[in-house]
Amino acid sequence: MCGIVGIANANSRAASREIIERMNACIVHRGPDDDGFYVNENVGLAMRRLSIIDIAHGQQPIRNQDKTAWIVFNGEIYNFQELRANLEKQGDTFYTNSDTEVILHLYDKYGADCVQYLRGMFAFAIWDERDKSLFVARDRVGKKPLLYSHQSNGDLIFGSEFRALLAHPDISREVDYEAIDSYLSYLYAPAPLTAFKQIRKLEPAHWLRWKDGKITTKRYWQPDFSKKIKISETEAEEETLRILRESTKLRMISEVPLGAFLSGGVDSSTVVALMAQESSRPVKTFSIGFEEQDFSELKYARKVAEHVGAEYNEFIVKPDALEVLPTLVEHYGEPYADPSALATYYVSRETRKYVTVALNGDGGDESFAGYERHLAMQLGEKYHRLPSFLRQTFIEKPIDLLPISAVKRSRMRDAKRFLRDASLPKEARYSQWVSTYRPEDKLELYSEEFRQKVADYDSYKIFRNWFEKANGSGILGATLLADMMTYLPNDLLVKVDIASMAVSLEARSPFLDHNLIEFAASLPDNLKIKNFELKYLLKKIAAKLVPPEVVYRRKMGFGVPVSHWFRGEMKDFVKQILLSEKFARRGIANPQYVGKLIEEHTSGKQDHGWKLWILIMLELWFQKFID
Repeated sequence: MCGIVGIANANSRAASREIIERMNACIVHRGPDDDGFYVNENVGLAMRRLSIIDIAHGQQPIRNQDKTAWIVFNGEIYNFQELRANLEKQGDTFYTNSDTEVILHLYDKYGADCVQYLRGMFAFAIWDERDKSLFVARDRVGKKPLLYSHQSNGDLIFGSEFRALLAHPDISREVDYEAIDSYLSYLYAPAPLTAFKQIRKLEPAHWLRWKDGKITTKRYWQPDFSKKIKISETEAEEETLRILRESTKLRMISEVPLGAFLSGGVDSSTVVALMAQESSRPVKTFSIGFEEQDFSELKYARKVAEHVGAEYNEFIVKPDALEVLPTLVEHYGEPYADPSALATYYVSRETRKYVTVALNGDGGDESFAGYERHLAMQLGEKYHRLPSFLRQTFIEKPIDLLPISAVKRSRMRDAKRFLRDASLPKEARYSQWVSTYRPEDKLELYSEEFRQKVADYDSYKIFRNWFEKANGSGILGATLLADMMTYLPNDLLVKVDIASMAVSLEARSPFLDHNLIEFAASLPDNLKIKNFELKYLLKKIAAKLVPPEVVYRRKMGFGVPVSHWFRGEMKDFVKQILLSEKFARRGIANPQYVGKLIEEHTSGKQDHGWKLWILIMLELWFQKFID
């Protein structure tokens, strides 16, 4: 596990060792154990290393046999031993025991197709001296980040984090307001956009080739939800468990101490149970909770740990945790507003005191249909086919008359939200359900100046694109594909990668093995949602591994009680940030509307916690990176 940076200058201009070193120093937290450099004529590569595999000999950059190609690599290839054995049978020889060298040998044999053989998480760059080209690739689901800037003069600058690229003198900090518009809807800037006009994200499952100052990119993988296999429920259960067990076992290979995040939810509990079965000693687990019991799953995490005989460690996050916000803003590098990043950072920081690698349950919801919106999308498809007269007269009007709390979560409140959007086309329906600031909110939020600035932007196009590509997959398959290609890599995986690597902790995700994703995509929809039960098949598996009461309860999610904090200890903090002259001068938000949000929230009339959080994180980013 590492961080990487690099430069490829067009027109044969010499690469600056000083600039490469400056960029690399910005990501020392991603790899505190070692660094390495390759600078030759117009190209420079560098890396920071967190030693996990082949600690003694795995220093990078690594070269091929005739020293015509060099690689820097961030990630883990879980099937590298099998790949190496096959290559050795073909006559290849190796000078390290690392997975990095295996990638380079595959590149020498198969070129760009080398990525098809890799099972794991990765972002790597290979300089090929033979044709003076740079080959850069990112893993299928986007576990490992890769940012780049293709300059107008043809130069390519890349790295694992924003701070590394911004250390290069040629990269401007000009703001991309299309990205800001999308961020205010979804909590993140969707790839390939970033908050900086000159920096793009290499999308998951893509490779990029640079040669003679020009770049080409290509997608090399996409799960197919349209082709369903014929399989019995028992067979599906057995095969899912087999692949997940294998995936978990592969991710337990490590030369350093290893543990697991345990939230008490279905996915992390299943992973911990499988780890316990595969381990000869108690698994170290790490859980985080809050004083506010509505947000804490610790009692379930304790129950799972006790059931499987794991070593249990828990931590409590309090409102003063917001003191770390400047640290988070600096590490994320662009506006990012998923509040659970706060908890993820804290559990990572505490976990790192005990282990260097931690497995987690990320990805189970996206493959096996674990979000309530998955059921809502299915029901909405049927609902909007009803005659409008029936919908309005006998369903919508009666429910609209019912008194519903604007603050407390309830099934009736969820029903009201469902009915508000159920009649919309599927792409718009999905977009509305994943938005924080919806289009009607933005009409009030945006200043006149900002409204004109983003008038031509369509923040929904990212979802429209994936629903179109999912043709033939059915409404559930299309929704899962949209989640897997947008929310998962742009929100969840960014959250975990940045928060864990900020404290030099490697996070591994058995559910994100592409073999498991592809198999899950082929399963019939009624094995994912059945009789209104989300994640039906996976819960059946989990209930045989951990106590059923942990499995069959309403999904809580990895929430953070920011709404509660903003009415209490952090009320002054909110006003200090969002009612300041500095924030008003940004010209993005209407101060009167922001003041209304704060008043309604602090008085308890409405719950605007997430809407306020997203504005706070935006302002803190401006202060850190733009001011």
